[in-house]
Amino acid sequence: MTKLTALTLTEARDGLRKKQFSATELTKAFLENMETQRSLNAYITETPECALEGAKESDKRLSSGTSRSLEGLPLGIKDLFCTKGTRTTAGSKILENFVPPYESTVTQNLFDAGAVMLGKTNMDEFAMGSANLTSAYGPTLSPWRRASDPSNPLVPGGSSGGSAAAVAGRLALAATASDTGGSIRQPAAFTGLVGIKPTYGLCSRWGMIAFASSLDQAGPLTHTVSDAALMLETMVSYDAKDATSLNVEKPSYLASLNEDVRGLRVGIAKEYLEGLNEDGLKLLQQGIEWLKAAGAVIVDVSLPTTAYALPTYYIIAPAEASSNLSRYDGLRFGRRVAGNSLDEMYENTRREGFGHEVKRRIMIGTYVLSAGYYDAYYIKAQKVRKLIANDFDQAFGKVDVLLTPTTPTDAFALNETPSDPVTMYLNDIYTVTANLAGIPGISVPAGLSEQGLPLGLQLIGPKFSEQRLLNTAKVIEAAAGFSMGAK
Repeated sequence: MTKLTALTLTEARDGLRKKQFSATELTKAFLENMETQRSLNAYITETPECALEGAKESDKRLSSGTSRSLEGLPLGIKDLFCTKGTRTTAGSKILENFVPPYESTVTQNLFDAGAVMLGKTNMDEFAMGSANLTSAYGPTLSPWRRASDPSNPLVPGGSSGGSAAAVAGRLALAATASDTGGSIRQPAAFTGLVGIKPTYGLCSRWGMIAFASSLDQAGPLTHTVSDAALMLETMVSYDAKDATSLNVEKPSYLASLNEDVRGLRVGIAKEYLEGLNEDGLKLLQQGIEWLKAAGAVIVDVSLPTTAYALPTYYIIAPAEASSNLSRYDGLRFGRRVAGNSLDEMYENTRREGFGHEVKRRIMIGTYVLSAGYYDAYYIKAQKVRKLIANDFDQAFGKVDVLLTPTTPTDAFALNETPSDPVTMYLNDIYTVTANLAGIPGISVPAGLSEQGLPLGLQLIGPKFSEQRLLNTAKVIEAAAGFSMGAK
């Protein structure tokens, strides 16, 4: 029999239903892997007792014929999702001992479907980062290594780097993640996984610790497109507790999954080709050929405001972060550092509790929202955001999906981290546009770089086109024949 931790989510589901193994055996296999690969630092909090208890309950249901869609499947949960009774830190010292008295809607949906929680995965502090280097609990390492330098550890991408490392390293069947400017798709590309960011509002943000409320969206990281479809359809729900939640018909992405893209109009935006390296260009051309061979039609399009997406994002996101993070004052929950006055307590708590990147973004956000600069920066950025959304609307009048690179390069090493934060921000150059427009995007592993590292292709579609993106990604997945798992 195939090693249990080598199974995909859908394979494990089918194996449990056929009684080829038990949920307890499956869960123990992943817990053993977590113990032997702690050097990856993929988890902030491990929950083995909770996992085994959940697996035991799942075995009862599987035996009685009352199993649910994710019965007994062990998952990693990004430490951004509040989990009732289990520490939730958002990768920050300021929430080091925070234990939520409530469950996020997304995790509740997963647990109601029978999923088992292995633990809370590491992440960039408050989801602010592109390499999982800003976590207060240390960096997460990718299970992948360069062919020419296997001893040099690589980053898994961010901010969902812990979830990506957990899935790629076989420490979970799948994992939850969140995407504010590419934090699902970029780590997916770096670690050879499928990552989908759905239409803004499809997944409830209730119980997700906020970074930038108009951009944050939950989604899954998985080994295959089929796994992503299964996870996403479970995570999606209308939630009256979230004012931005969309009340739409519950999808059946997995049952509707197919590889029929005949006549599909695939757009190639010239702006996404500028500055792309040789590996990226070669992979994009290969993706074009795969889709043409499957019957798709390639159409050249233009998204002229793409060049302004990053500066727009890095005004809007920090502004919203500045507002959202003001709740961490030492009074209501989280860390408190005493002072001789109320103001001094605020200062001491935030000085000790927040990391450098979080402080940087709070300062930027406070600046662009301040009197005299609000119109010059924040309002102007919102206007450009509308232009970016208009570009997509016009493009989708001509095409059904867009095909782009996911990242400018393959994963870089920890010792190659740019000292200039702006250089680090460029990792999100191909992904932030979808967040600004509120539209879905998916990254699918499509090949390897010259160094033997994963490279991803991204598909972007109009609102509510998740099924179309999954179907198109399935074509790329089948053509690429990407070998799952780190080398």
